[in-house]
Amino acid sequence: MPTEESPSAPTSLPAGGPVYLDSAASTPLRAEAYRAMLPFIQAEFANPSAHHTAGRRASDALEDARARIARVFNAEPEEVVFTSGGTESINSAIKGVAFAQRDAGGGHHILTTTVEHHAVLHSAQYLERFGFEVEELPVDEYGRVSPEDVAAAVRPDTALVSVGYANNEVGTVQPIAAIAAAVAARANALGKRIPFHTDAVQAASSHPLDVQALGVDLLSLSGHKFGGPKGTGLLFMRRGIPFLELLSGGGQERQRRSGTENVPGNVGLAVALELAQAEREAFVTRTAALRDRLLTAVLEACPDALVNGHPTERLPQALHVCFSGLEGEALVDELDRLGIESSAGAACTSATWEPSHVLLAMGIPLEMAIGSLRMSLWSSTTAEQIDYVAQTLPGAVNRVREAALPAPR
Repeated sequence: MPTEESPSAPTSLPAGGPVYLDSAASTPLRAEAYRAMLPFIQAEFANPSAHHTAGRRASDALEDARARIARVFNAEPEEVVFTSGGTESINSAIKGVAFAQRDAGGGHHILTTTVEHHAVLHSAQYLERFGFEVEELPVDEYGRVSPEDVAAAVRPDTALVSVGYANNEVGTVQPIAAIAAAVAARANALGKRIPFHTDAVQAASSHPLDVQALGVDLLSLSGHKFGGPKGTGLLFMRRGIPFLELLSGGGQERQRRSGTENVPGNVGLAVALELAQAEREAFVTRTAALRDRLLTAVLEACPDALVNGHPTERLPQALHVCFSGLEGEALVDELDRLGIESSAGAACTSATWEPSHVLLAMGIPLEMAIGSLRMSLWSSTTAEQIDYVAQTLPGAVNRVREAALPAPR
């Protein structure tokens, strides 16, 4: 805790109003995606399954979007499945493959890590009700798992391996290509095929999505994490992967996901993904520089802050820190009062502590884990905004700490 008196908050926000530092939760819809969607919201509203002219136009737009996404993935269009978001994509990949694998004699062992998003962990835990065995591999202090450890844990009855590309809390990036290759080599030695899934929801703006280079069999994305519309998602599913659909009905998406397709949403999704991948290098350069500018200022003002995640292999836009002597939610509330919109890495209530499972898995002490703050930048974040946050945060930390101190007797 700094010894000098807590500085007062700046008197005015930067131009543009509140400072949004929660892109890990959601991003603004890109103007290009919005414009591409408009015709299919208004004039071209037909069901793409209809056999009339308007329906064919909607179907053509849907398949054009699928082909554009396939080019980003370096995949075939039929390997792209449209979903309602990252949660559905992850649930479909894990449950759909696991059930199909078990039915085909492919085993009942599900291998993942302790730091996955809850959509992964809860999907795996759901499978335990049906006789599957779930193994969660530990990670190091940075939240990383080694390819060798994953491969060593693969068994003859392993049905699926799922390791996230980039962590949604601390931003650590896993060596996915190396992990996938190690799993494939182990599976080959066992004389079987073991599908490999990665949750890439946080990675689309900063990391390549070439599924051939990554070596993955399944990859999940969510549209609103990279400038696409909410309610849209993607699942890459390599041809030949066993799969049992979760949604049955009309047989859309080649029998893999029934339901009338979201044509405007998927059109906007394709545009946003193309642009996100095309602008990756510029995004990385800009956001990493601003993040490091903020990190330097935070550590100078609050030298006892604990920075989480891998020092180099991490998302460029992500900064995750912990402060002792406070609750993360209280700090988020104080920053929000000052026009800074961020998030806490823990779900805390006045009655119970529920620190982040990611931080605990990384060995962060409980008293630090409950004081976590996640700040995630976006392409629209400015240096002026970062400087405002750097000026404001130390005082906010001290005020929240002081408020948390026991009242004098």
